[in-house]
Amino acid sequence: MAESWATLGLDLHVEPTGPGLRRGLTDALREAVRSGRLAPGTRLPSSRALAADLGIARNTVADAYADLAAEGWLTARQGSGTRVAERRVVPPTGTAPHPRTPARPAYDLRPGSPDLTSFPRAEWLKAARRALTAAPHHALDYGDPRGRPELRAALAGYLSRARGVRADPERIVVCAGFAHGLKLLGTVLRARGARTVAVESYGLDAHARILTGSGLDTAALPFDRLGTDPAGLSGADAVLLTPAHQFPMGVPLHRDRRTAVVDWARRTGGLVLEDDYDGEFRYDRQPVGALQGLDPDRVVHLGTASKSLAPGLRLAWMVLPPGLAQEVAAAKGGVDTCGVLDQLTLAEFLTSGAYDRHVRSARLRYRRRRDALVAAVTARAPQARVSGIAAGLHVLLRLPPGTEQPVVQAAHWRGLALHGLARYTHPAARAEPVEALVVGYGTPPDHAWSGALDALCAVLPG
Repeated sequence: MAESWATLGLDLHVEPTGPGLRRGLTDALREAVRSGRLAPGTRLPSSRALAADLGIARNTVADAYADLAAEGWLTARQGSGTRVAERRVVPPTGTAPHPRTPARPAYDLRPGSPDLTSFPRAEWLKAARRALTAAPHHALDYGDPRGRPELRAALAGYLSRARGVRADPERIVVCAGFAHGLKLLGTVLRARGARTVAVESYGLDAHARILTGSGLDTAALPFDRLGTDPAGLSGADAVLLTPAHQFPMGVPLHRDRRTAVVDWARRTGGLVLEDDYDGEFRYDRQPVGALQGLDPDRVVHLGTASKSLAPGLRLAWMVLPPGLAQEVAAAKGGVDTCGVLDQLTLAEFLTSGAYDRHVRSARLRYRRRRDALVAAVTARAPQARVSGIAAGLHVLLRLPPGTEQPVVQAAHWRGLALHGLARYTHPAARAEPVEALVVGYGTPPDHAWSGALDALCAVLPG
């Protein structure tokens, strides 16, 4: 029985043109190689398969391959098939040159990412196999825009146990990262008539841009030694906070101010957006509970796997007040937009205890790194002072006046990726000027950590 077209080997899009099939095919293949569309080393279909695809004689394809091999465009070896020859590809005239990829820094101490080399690949793969084996067939169809029920149930149990969140799976919406969740909330708030969202004087400017992109104004709140001051909330419809570990200043929101923020929301009908980006990582004591536990009707709890596992998973979640979950799900769209297999895997990872084991292991590793950083800076750069609680994946290094920009520039010259506090300061910040570095100790792999510390201490004052 002859093989059908659908079962033949490799796919290759080629359109023979010009007089004669052999010449037309030869010219089309030559141009595909010359232009770079067929890269060096690319394996071509067998002459039999390509002939069947094009509906022409096999000998025509074999002759075209032979002509191009003789010219040096292709190579043909027994057992290896026909491949594009290794040669320099000349781009077509008028093609803009590809921009050069910036050189990777020798050491990366920018905040925001965990140590990706420690991602639990083996455990994740086991969880993925178990989840896929147990998943019903309909789980692979278009799903609930709130996310897979297995993951929402697993998150509700974990967040209640580990973060003190009062979570109902029906009010959890899974999203493709924190930024996605914030964009959805911005859309819903604007549709509800909100005009202004208060933000912290220090934070990621990307978050403020997301809110302004939704048609909302952002107003910076005052900041002092007790953290963000909610006294400036008058006139705001909502507020975005990092209460457990303020980013990037590294302090928790004072308990009196936690209560004041919730009281403001109850009194005015405002909404509190709680960014719990690294709540699992506290090293000197048990992490402070989520702000949402004080009033789940007025606080939206936003969490993410970006710091605990990897940002590339693009998995985050929102625990929403009653009535808001449906609006956020509607803003997300009619179907789930997050990968089902990763959702099922994370659900299995949570319920099996693998997530807790990974977090505990990571907590120990990051604590050791932070301790080493504090000791090195204290001994070798006494003019810099570590600030903030022992938590998260970054520290704030306060510097003498006038030294932040020179240090950042010196780090750049040495191949050390480093950010100053100015990068995270709101244009309308209501706080005393501070010169500091925001040093992320999560990104470097273990084997590069001592070198990264040496590079850091080499550029610090003193």
